[in-house]
Amino acid sequence: MAFSAKTGYGLVSLMELAAIHSRGGVLQVAEIAQRQGIPDRYLEQMLASLRRGQILRSIRGPKGGYQLARPPAEIRVDDIVSCLEGDVSPRGGGESATPEFEVLGRLEDRLEEARRAILSGTTLQDLLDQRDHLAQAQAMYFI
Repeated sequence: MAFSAKTGYGLVSLMELAAIHSRGGVLQVAEIAQRQGIPDRYLEQMLASLRRGQILRSIRGPKGGYQLARPPAEIRVDDIVSCLEGDVSPRGGGESATPEFEVLGRLEDRLEEARRAILSGTTLQDLLDQRDHLAQAQAMYFI
């Protein structure tokens, strides 16, 4: 149940933008791509999807780039995942109708329900706070 590369890159990029949101900051694709090691063209496609999903806004011009459309505390991770991945149904469909497959299907349903609850209960601000806490702990370790 890991994130796809696309979603992982998208979340990392959004954390970069969330970190500068309070200052009204803007980042260009090349800046994010270089810092996070994401191919430029791939990142541009993801950010365009997030813009269409109203998670980001783009600013034109030489000092332009992307910024969050609303505060990080108002952006839920499940909205980001839905925007990048679409509505993904985990269920196969070709399983036999035996009791064993029915039990596995029910387990998959419970797993998906738990995943949705975690993602809808987590905001971009939560991820940023966790990142900052981790970065601070790592800095303290090296002092």
